[in-house]
Amino acid sequence: MAHNQELLLSIQNLSTVFPIKQTLFEKIQRKPEKLIKAVSNVSLDIAKGETVGLVGESGCGKSTLAKTIIRLNDPRHGIIDFADIGNLANAKKKDLKKMHRKIQMIFQDPYSSLNPRMTIRSMFYEILSVYHLCERSEYESKTKEMLALVGMPEDVLDRRPSAFSGGQRQRIGIARALIMNPELLIADEPVSALDMSIQAQIINLLTELKSKLHLTMLFISHDLRVVRYISDRVVVMYLGKIVEESPTENLFNAPKHPYTDILINAAPKMNPDNRERTYAIEGETPSPIDIPSGCCFHPRCPYATERCRREEPALSVFFDDDGSERKVACHYPVKGRIHGDI
Repeated sequence: MAHNQELLLSIQNLSTVFPIKQTLFEKIQRKPEKLIKAVSNVSLDIAKGETVGLVGESGCGKSTLAKTIIRLNDPRHGIIDFADIGNLANAKKKDLKKMHRKIQMIFQDPYSSLNPRMTIRSMFYEILSVYHLCERSEYESKTKEMLALVGMPEDVLDRRPSAFSGGQRQRIGIARALIMNPELLIADEPVSALDMSIQAQIINLLTELKSKLHLTMLFISHDLRVVRYISDRVVVMYLGKIVEESPTENLFNAPKHPYTDILINAAPKMNPDNRERTYAIEGETPSPIDIPSGCCFHPRCPYATERCRREEPALSVFFDDDGSERKVACHYPVKGRIHGDI
């Protein structure tokens, strides 16, 4: 992130855990409570106007992090400092209502994120009314304007979500988020439930809206090709922790963490003449209940040593030749060494 950019969101040491319900037998034996460590000590800054891509395999904590930011999940500890509202982690009800106007989320499943019993008109009118976004006489023109922005005709107003395809529903979901004029848009796997041809249309739409409306976006996906296309900066998560953070092209051209390196090389290639996958990640992702000691990636890492099993690497800052800031949590970064000290 460029130092001259104004910060919109600053997350510091954020952790989210989910207790596992104990059996009666475990309670009698007074066994310690087991926790799913979904997000562990995550720190992340997002500047105004930038799109940050958040990537990692399923179950690595990406969606939990997003839901914790908007307080659908409660954090165990940490700070979520947002714009002029302050720390969302312990925000009161009135501040959370203010936050919901400023941070909007596009959800993964366009089928379950729209109320099937409401027409598009009543859905949008309700938002405009609850948040007092404009005069009642302007509801229709405002709704039509937002639908036109996402490529939906105005004659859809009196139809219910069941009348639309997945791609159309996702367009309506995007319009519903944007009608609030949010300062931050969180897109949680917004295209993963759609057909390939529709995915491209929605990504192109988000890219157009990003430049037209100067959006700030946290874009979550497990598809690296999509993230490369839309993001200014990429953050890689593994087992609830950030393992690498970098400007997009720097990351794809020279990944530093072995996990990032393998993810990039394991992604399907767009070139029809080059369909080989040069890498695959060995083994299964460990359980977030029982996270490995040392570096959490060591059981699957081809370069792991005794140090990796014993000592957890810090997320170290270094600078590329072009002066851009990068971070990596690895004792033995790929292709080149940090500060020449390892």
